[in-house]
Amino acid sequence: MTRVVIVGSKGRMGQALITCAARQSHALKIVGQVDQGDELGSVIEGGDVVIEFALHHVTPGVAALCAQRGKPLVIGTTGHSEDEKAEVTKAQTRIPMVWASNYSTGVNTLFWLTRKAAEILGPGFDLEIIEMHHRLKKDAPSGTATTLAEILADVRRVQLRDAARHGRVGLVGERTAGEIGIHAVRGGDVVGDHTVIFAAGGERLELTHRASSRETFANGALRAAQWLVGRLPGLYSMQDVLGLK
Repeated sequence: MTRVVIVGSKGRMGQALITCAARQSHALKIVGQVDQGDELGSVIEGGDVVIEFALHHVTPGVAALCAQRGKPLVIGTTGHSEDEKAEVTKAQTRIPMVWASNYSTGVNTLFWLTRKAAEILGPGFDLEIIEMHHRLKKDAPSGTATTLAEILADVRRVQLRDAARHGRVGLVGERTAGEIGIHAVRGGDVVGDHTVIFAAGGERLELTHRASSRETFANGALRAAQWLVGRLPGLYSMQDVLGLK
């Protein structure tokens, strides 16, 4: 039985985690639910692992406390600044952490397929990413779209900060071969759609994943939490959890 503490329990993902864990009561037990105004320190000792889906500025403090108490940490929050990322990653020397932009099995398969497609198709194809989420999402582009762009930049051996083009407006001229286009669309209650476009003269390949329920992400995060318990300190991804590396 894996005992789980959830940080961000009142949010959309927190509620999905609680619902999905209840269906796996033979293997999982939620022993702590923490949200704004609650103290993680008061419940953390009762858990084997902490799952955090909260706000970006919360993650560094959660990671520091988990490192202090020796509790594995699954991070699902996105939108962190570079300084916040640096603070969080310090904990990897003391505890095991899974930090993923998306915990869906399908999306992580999309990550794998995107890398393979980019390697096979080569530099002759233009690269574009389109993502759509619900109107309440605060960060853009999504963490998943950023991960996809990072994969493409890695295959092309370029720096994403130099290659990224976030939308286009005005007289921008012809598209350069080295661009990686990233376009964020917001509206309605869309859980998450991501498409990677490989376009060349005469043909186009599109890889698309559409999520219709947050339970997809919640089940993946719970799977990661179970996998993480007992691992050596370090920073892991969902690709590690699924054996895709």
